[in-house]
Amino acid sequence: MTISVKDALTILNAAAEPGRSEQMRAYHKVDRHYIGLSNLVCNDLATQWRKDTGLDDRLTLAGGLWQTNIFEARITAAKLLVQARIKPDDTPVWELIQSWMPDFDSWAIADAVAMAGQRRLVADPRRLDVVEGWTQSDHLWTKRAALVFTLPWCKQRHPKPEEIAARTRILGWAADYTNDPEWFIQKSVAWWLRDLSKKDPDTVRSFLADHGPNMKPFAQKEAARLLT
Repeated sequence: MTISVKDALTILNAAAEPGRSEQMRAYHKVDRHYIGLSNLVCNDLATQWRKDTGLDDRLTLAGGLWQTNIFEARITAAKLLVQARIKPDDTPVWELIQSWMPDFDSWAIADAVAMAGQRRLVADPRRLDVVEGWTQSDHLWTKRAALVFTLPWCKQRHPKPEEIAARTRILGWAADYTNDPEWFIQKSVAWWLRDLSKKDPDTVRSFLADHGPNMKPFAQKEAARLLT
């Protein structure tokens, strides 16, 4: 089944909730068109379209929706690519995700894309070499993505040696980030450490002992929130 961008937008617009678009614009504080849809609606539509559409057509649809610069269209585009197994995984999915990154301008869109990106990194951890380059980016959202895309590595309770090595590598990026005063960068460090503390609290305690003084107070507090 092929779904055109025009048809997808018609379906998205038909589900709009009266008055919601104005609320969303005020909340997200980014100047773009908002249809007025809940995240659940976008997720349900993307889930159905993933089932009904082949990968090539899905990539075309996702790319077209992204180019509209409509909030819900971009969220849905990202959700179209959230798939754990893609065979073969040398498809253009990872390249399409990367092509969107310069357009990131809000946490909501960046995090939606990160959910798709996380799957591609887990599928091929060699892509961490690319992610490491993001840590030197002058673009706030690309730099932040290095930690948000790699959150799966803080959730393994019994990591394999190669996963421990990747975790250590990412914590090195986080340590460098503690010197960045930008709120969203500090928040990304705190988020990574907080999630890691559920599985490896001792490592988080050690990190905070070494690098906590460089962090903003709110980030220190958030990182340590689940430690006992």
